[in-house]
Amino acid sequence: MQLLLTTTVVVANVVGAAVVTAIATGLTGGLGILRSAGALTLNAVAVPSYVAMAVAVGTFWGTRRVRPRLRWVRDESAPTADDQRAALRVPLELMKVQLVLWGLATVVFTSLNATVAPRLALQVGFTVALGGAVVSANVYLLSEFAMRPIAARALSTHVPDRLQVPGVTARALLAWGLGTLPVIGLMELAISSLVQHGVSKTQLAGSILGLGATTLVFGLLLAALAARATVDPIKGLRLALARVGDGNLEVEVAVYDGTEVGLLQAGFNHAVSGLRERERIRDLFGRHVGEDVARAALARGDELGGEVLDVAVLFVDVIGSTTLAATRPPEQVVAILNRFFAVVVEVVAEHGGFVNKFEGDAALAIFGAPEPIVDAAGSALAAGRVLAGRLAADVTDCTAGIGVAAGSVVAGNIGNERRYEYTVIGDPVNEAARLTDLAKDVPGRLLASMRAVAAAEASEAARWEAGEELLLRGRTEPTRLATPRGSS
Repeated sequence: MQLLLTTTVVVANVVGAAVVTAIATGLTGGLGILRSAGALTLNAVAVPSYVAMAVAVGTFWGTRRVRPRLRWVRDESAPTADDQRAALRVPLELMKVQLVLWGLATVVFTSLNATVAPRLALQVGFTVALGGAVVSANVYLLSEFAMRPIAARALSTHVPDRLQVPGVTARALLAWGLGTLPVIGLMELAISSLVQHGVSKTQLAGSILGLGATTLVFGLLLAALAARATVDPIKGLRLALARVGDGNLEVEVAVYDGTEVGLLQAGFNHAVSGLRERERIRDLFGRHVGEDVARAALARGDELGGEVLDVAVLFVDVIGSTTLAATRPPEQVVAILNRFFAVVVEVVAEHGGFVNKFEGDAALAIFGAPEPIVDAAGSALAAGRVLAGRLAADVTDCTAGIGVAAGSVVAGNIGNERRYEYTVIGDPVNEAARLTDLAKDVPGRLLASMRAVAAAEASEAARWEAGEELLLRGRTEPTRLATPRGSS
C-alpha cells in the first residue's frame, strides 16, 4: 500500500509538470517568448527541482499523516467507527498535502519570474496554480483507487449512516473541472491577444492548438477514469445480483471507496450476509420440523389450530433402550441412536413422508401432511417394509419395533403464540404406537393395521396379509393386524 501511494504521488506530480509545461507554452506563445524574456533557463532549472522536492516532501509528509490512520490494518484488528472514517479520508489527506506544496510553488514561481519577466510572472503563477489543482485532484483520484482494499476492510464491519468523503457527484464535477482547466488558459490567451499587441497569427494558432490538444487528451483521460470509478462497481453489483437471483448466497463484492457507490457495495454485502443468515435459520428450522412443515409455517404464519386430514402414520421405537443406556457409555448410546435415526429419516423421506418428532429413542413419521401425497397409506407401508430391512442390516447394535396405521387426524400447530409445534393428533397415532409395542415381539419387528392396508393401492396391499384381531390397549375398537407376506 505504501508503494502504491508513493507511486500515486509521483505519477500525479509528473502529470502536473507536463500540464504546467503545456499550458505555460500555450499561454506565453511558445518557448521563444520565455527565452526572449530571460525566463527560460530559470524555469527549466526551477521547475524540475521543485517537482523533485515536492515529490520527496509530499511522500514523507503524506506517509506521516497516513500511517497512524492505518494502524489497525497493521495490527490486523477490527476497525472502529473512527478508524473507518480516518481510513476513508486518506485520499483527502494526501490531496491536502499536495495543495499546500503546489500553493507554495505558485508563490515561489510567481516571485521568481517577477524578477526577470514581470510581464509573464502572472501567467506563470496562474499556470502553476492550475498545475497544482491538477496534481492535487489526480492524487485524490489515484489514491482513492489504490486504497480500495483498505476501504473494503474498513467497510466490512458496518456501513456508516452518512458519507465520510466527497461523493460521486463531487468526483464527477472534479473530473469535469480538471478536464476543462486548459480552457481557462484559452480564455486567458484570448484576453491577452485583445489587450496586447505583437502576437502573430502563427503564435496564436499554435497556442490554441496546443491548449486544445491538452484539453482533449487530458479531459478524455479524466472522464474515462471517473466513468470507470462509477461504472465498474455497478457492473460488479449487477453480476452479483444475477448470482444471488440464481440462488448463490456466497456472493460478495469488493468495496471500492467511501462514496455512495462504495456504501451501496457494502450495503449489498451486508444484505446478502443477512440473506445467508436467514437461509441458515430456515435450513435449521427445516431440519428441526421438516421441510414441508417449514414451508407450511412460512406460508400460514403462526396460526394455531389444525385441519382434519387422512394420513398414514409410522411409529418406530428401539427395543431395550433402557438396557442399552445402562450398559453403554452415553456417547456410544448417542452415536448408535444417530445411526438409527439417520436410516429412519432417509427411508421415510424416500417414500414421501417426514419425521414429525423424535421422542428419546422413538420417532413418529407422517405421510400425507402437511402436504398431501398420492397413496399415503401405501407409502407408509412400503417405508415400513424397507425400514425393517435397513435397520436389521445397517444398525446391528439395536433392534426396533415398527407400527403403521392410517386414518383421519387433526394436523396443525399446537401450543400458544410464543411456543408451538406442528403435530398430528388422532386415533391412528395411538394405534401405530400400540402396534409398535406388539411388533417388538413378532418376527420381522413390523406390524400394520388392515385399515392401512385396505387404504393402500393394490400393488402395495398385495404385499401384506391379514392376521389376528386384537383390542389394543387404550382403544375401544379391535384392530385387525397385518404383516408383510413371508415375514412369519
